[in-house]
Amino acid sequence: MRFADHLGHVERSVVSLTREGREAKAVTLARPYNTDAADLWEVLTSPERLPRWFAPVEGEFKLGGRFKVQGNAGGKILECAPPRRLELTWEMGEEISWVSVTLEELGPEQTRLTLVHTAFVSPFWDQFGPGAVGVGWDLALLGLALHLSDPSAEKPDESSFHLQPDGRAFITGSAESWGTADEAGGESADNARRRAAATAAFYTGEQPPGA
Repeated sequence: MRFADHLGHVERSVVSLTREGREAKAVTLARPYNTDAADLWEVLTSPERLPRWFAPVEGEFKLGGRFKVQGNAGGKILECAPPRRLELTWEMGEEISWVSVTLEELGPEQTRLTLVHTAFVSPFWDQFGPGAVGVGWDLALLGLALHLSDPSAEKPDESSFHLQPDGRAFITGSAESWGTADEAGGESADNARRRAAATAAFYTGEQPPGA
């Protein structure tokens, strides 16, 4: 299966809400995986398995513990109810947002993963829209799918993924899908398309339109 074919397995939505008295957006991704909830929970929370599909993560893997994703965000674990629900803060510099993951068994060997990333509306959001976080999570869910299908396989090279035709198609398709979700969430068609194009350009290393 080509990388871009995985995009069709993900449901995406964008919802406006208020958090701590401020305007915020909740970006949601959901897709099924062919494994049980216990195995999927282990893949998501095991410091040994996380580097095989996501990135090395250090810290205290328990309720209230703090963690750090290598080369990315850190945060605090706010809720941990195995094998059903995980919630944590997602902190980069002075910016804070929230990520929750819920697992729902659909059958003996199929589990639905729902990831919600909630962030305050900011100039960064105004420029890139939901794809700013959505494309990154699409890439993570792709890595998870590839790992579950073949745990011994090497994960795609992050440094060159955007240079490969299949990787570029995945990133562009993800950004366009988030543009569609952005519009469905109430954004104007012109703004949704503009932000999707800016997100695709950001992830592929090109200059955003108008830059």
